[in-house]
Amino acid sequence: MRATVIHGPNDIRIEEVPDPSIRKPTDAVVRNVLACICGSDLWAYRGVAAREVGQRIGHEFLGVVESVGSEVRGFKPGDLVVAPFVWSDGVCEFCVEGLQTSCPHGGFWGSPGSDGGQGEAVRIPFADGTLVQLPKDAASDERLLTALLALSDVMATGHHAALAAGVRPGSTVAVVGDGAVGLCGVLAAQRLGAERIIALGRHEARTAIAQKFGATDVVAARGEEAVAAVKALTGGVGAHAVLEAVGTEESMRTAISITRDGGAVGYVGVPHGGSAGVDIGQMFDRNVALRGGVAPARAYIPELLADVLSGRIDPSPVFDATVDLDGVPGGYRSMDERTALKVKITF
Repeated sequence: MRATVIHGPNDIRIEEVPDPSIRKPTDAVVRNVLACICGSDLWAYRGVAAREVGQRIGHEFLGVVESVGSEVRGFKPGDLVVAPFVWSDGVCEFCVEGLQTSCPHGGFWGSPGSDGGQGEAVRIPFADGTLVQLPKDAASDERLLTALLALSDVMATGHHAALAAGVRPGSTVAVVGDGAVGLCGVLAAQRLGAERIIALGRHEARTAIAQKFGATDVVAARGEEAVAAVKALTGGVGAHAVLEAVGTEESMRTAISITRDGGAVGYVGVPHGGSAGVDIGQMFDRNVALRGGVAPARAYIPELLADVLSGRIDPSPVFDATVDLDGVPGGYRSMDERTALKVKITF
């Protein structure tokens, strides 16, 4: 079969790789219908995150079960499923507690020795603990299927940021970052009942989506200018909850500075700028909490799935470009150059 592999900075290729097969009785093989490129994939593309030459890449996908191992009980060939960006056994103490990202038997798609999500098919370890079933009729609804793809990572990650920051009904929320995760954070905050949502972003097409998702205000600034603008919008006190969806030193510093005394920052941006932006003294003096990390998407997908199916939320607008598998290298370029927000891959 064909799949996406990375050979070095700015070197993404589509190559023939071995077909996935059942290796353990708890495995399944999923034939992809949709996948996508994540903003975090760009760190490998840019050479910031190290990858082996020829390593598979990609971690967001949904598809149809092609085969299952003898011990798989929850799925059968023909089922439409979505996979969170981490596989997990579903039975360890961390999985039971809803922190599947810490499963000792789990892993990330595209890690050495595993299949990446940007290929024609994927071997799924611990299928019963990892996959989530989707209604079969969703396969005929392109918009719905696209919205369901967002559950594999960005919608679940935005939701994680909102929960970590303590978004509650009637609260004021600020979102730092106008990428797909930040925009989904806006949608998550709106879903949780935030009364005011301030989106920080400088790209009009993206902030337009933020407003569609429920943002009441847009701050097109960075650094101290952004801090001053948010303070001005909030009577000088800042937001109850701040969602940090970038991962740089500047973004973290901004997030902490615009948090109201006694509030919290929910951080989900993959760190790539050191930790100097975490001002412990300022946080201590103002009772600002910092929570977050890798989102346990598998824990969140069922409740978010219900809201997508009911029409209560629709994260599909974060996908603004579509390519087939041959177009994936160009999709990486488009996202790297910020001419695309998030690229969907069709098979």
